[in-house]
This record gives sequence, structure tokens and C-alpha cells, in this order.
Amino acid sequence: MNFELTSDQKMLAQTVRQFTKSKSPVERFRKLREAGVPWERDVWAHMGELGWLSVPFPEDVGGFGAGFVEVAIIAEGLGKTLVPEPFIASVVLGGMALLGAGNAAQHEQWLSPMIDGTTSLALGYAERGSRYDVSAVATTASRDGGGWKISGEKIFIPNGHEAENIVVSARTPDGVGLFLVAADGPGVTRDKIKTIDGQGAGRLRLDGASIGDDRRLGDPGDGSIAILEHVLDYGAAAACAEGLGVCQATLDMTVAHLKERKQFDVPIGSFQVLQHRAVDMFVEVELMRSMSILASLAVHDDDPVARKRAISAAKVTLSTGGRAVTRESLQLHGGIGITDEHDSGLYFKRMLVLDTLFGDEVHHVERFASLPSFAEG
Repeated sequence: MNFELTSDQKMLAQTVRQFTKSKSPVERFRKLREAGVPWERDVWAHMGELGWLSVPFPEDVGGFGAGFVEVAIIAEGLGKTLVPEPFIASVVLGGMALLGAGNAAQHEQWLSPMIDGTTSLALGYAERGSRYDVSAVATTASRDGGGWKISGEKIFIPNGHEAENIVVSARTPDGVGLFLVAADGPGVTRDKIKTIDGQGAGRLRLDGASIGDDRRLGDPGDGSIAILEHVLDYGAAAACAEGLGVCQATLDMTVAHLKERKQFDVPIGSFQVLQHRAVDMFVEVELMRSMSILASLAVHDDDPVARKRAISAAKVTLSTGGRAVTRESLQLHGGIGITDEHDSGLYFKRMLVLDTLFGDEVHHVERFASLPSFAEG
């Protein structure tokens, strides 16, 4: 099978490289982190102008109508320089949830502004003790006249501390439903949570939050759970792509260090044992690349078993390979590698977050093992 990118996809990858080099090198992320600024609105708007925020959405909602491979190309490029803008949180999570559960009027009112880069979205599904089970929902939604009142708490919401609107899951008498909550709405309180990678997350408290019926996304029931599961698979595939970018940048930085750092008047890269360790890193990166491609192609599979099998396999590969590559980089950089002043630590900490987002290694091994085996077909 030919996995070569098309000419349009290569052009997209080149555009992302140019953008990250000129607009958002790693130094920018470091400055924003130190200033306590999550991300910048003008950069997000520029990403909208470039069309990146429209990539996975159909043309009838103002999207570009491309496949998930294009999403992965963007995510990988942004991962290489730790671009903090909420591409995965807003486009892949909040955007795809709104696309899947919302109607045309809701798409026009809330999805289109995000595609333009005017606003951003988030998805709040995790609760205390829920781990990665999207059906473990304690947040409740009850009818209140012509609208709804929602009570509960959502934690560790990517971009939840900045998004104007947050898709949340809540249990109704008819089952779990999805609702679009305005961050500044009545009864809504949100806090910023510090995360190890410096990008932060949000915690949403809903104390009888009142929303109109126009913010209910679809009908509550089993369909909402299926949408959430699929959206988290989208997120996992995007995390695999971003993690590939993180690890490729880590490998490149480490190889450059091995060529430049000298001991006994020779580059340490001339020592065979260090060459072997660099080769091991290269092999892990290429394995992650292959599995990221698989995840990007399988995420639209009509067969949920085939989709989940591919996504879980890719996510496990990201967990094991990503940890191996970033840890090895720290060691090969020596003492400077564990200092905050060196970029290798930033990549290492981002990988720790990507490892746990949308299911860690244990979760995906267990999910893979629970799926019908190909031998049973």
C-alpha cells in the first residue's frame, strides 16, 4: 500500500512547517508559559484564516471536507514546536462532538465561528472517578420550563479554561445527553488547573446552570455515548499524530546534540553505544509513524470494532514509544536535559500528558483485549 502524501497534503505539511518556524517556535511556548498566557487569540485567528480549523468538517457547515490524514498532518506539525493553541481540544474534541450531535442551526451558530478562528470550543466528559468511561456520568440535566438546568462537575477539560462554549455530558431521565454550555452562563463556574506540560486545563462547576433548549445537542440516549466514544477516538488519533511530532523533534534535537557535544576531543555521537541508543529512538519514532497513519485511516471506519482496535493499538504504541524516546533524550543530554531551561524537558512533559489523554496504556490494552478477536471472524 502506498502511504506517500498527495501533493496537496505535502503542501499542507510545508505550510505548517513554515508557520511553526516563523510564528510559533518552542521559544514562544516558553514565553507564554512564563507569562501565564494559555494561547493567543490572534494566532488562533490566523490558523482559521489558513483553513486549518475547517479541515475535518464538511463543506455544508463551512468546512474544507478533508479527511483525518490532514488533521494528523497539522497535529504532527504543531507538536514539533509545542504550539499551545487548542487545535485538538477545539477542533477535534469540541468541534467533532458538536458536528456529530448538533443540527444545522447549531452548526451555524456555534461551529462556524470556531472554524473562522473567532471562538474556541472544548469537551467536558471526565468526572471524578470516571477514568476513561464516558458513560460514567454523575452530572445531571433536568427540564426547566423551556430549557434545562444542569448540575455537576467536569474536570481536566482541555481548553476548558479558555473556551467560550463547552460541550458537556449530563444524565437525563432518558439517558446521557450532550449540551453546549456557555462558559460565562448563569450557574457556571470554571477554574484553571495547572498541568505538568504547562498548557493547563479547565474544571467546570455547574450549579443549576440554566441553558436554553437550543443548546441541547440531539436527543439524550445511547446515541450520545456512541458519539462521545467516537470523538475520543478522534482525539486519540490526533494525540498519536501530535506525539509523533513531539518525538520526531526530540529525536532531531538529540541527534544534533550527539554531533555537537564533545568528550575527549571527539563528538559523543562517535561512540558506538550512543549511536545504538539513537538508532533505538529512530526505530520507535518510525513505529509510531506507522501506527499514527493506521489510526488516521481507521478513525472513520464504519466498523466500530475495527476502529477501536486500530486506535487502541496506535495509542499503546504512542505510550510505550513516546516514553522511551523522550526519556532517552533526557539521558543522552546529560545533566542539562533535566533542567527547565532545556527544551527536552518540555517535550518529555508534553508526552506524559499525551500518554494519559483519551486513555493510557493500561486502558487501551484492556480495550483491545476486550474486542472480538480477528481469529473469531
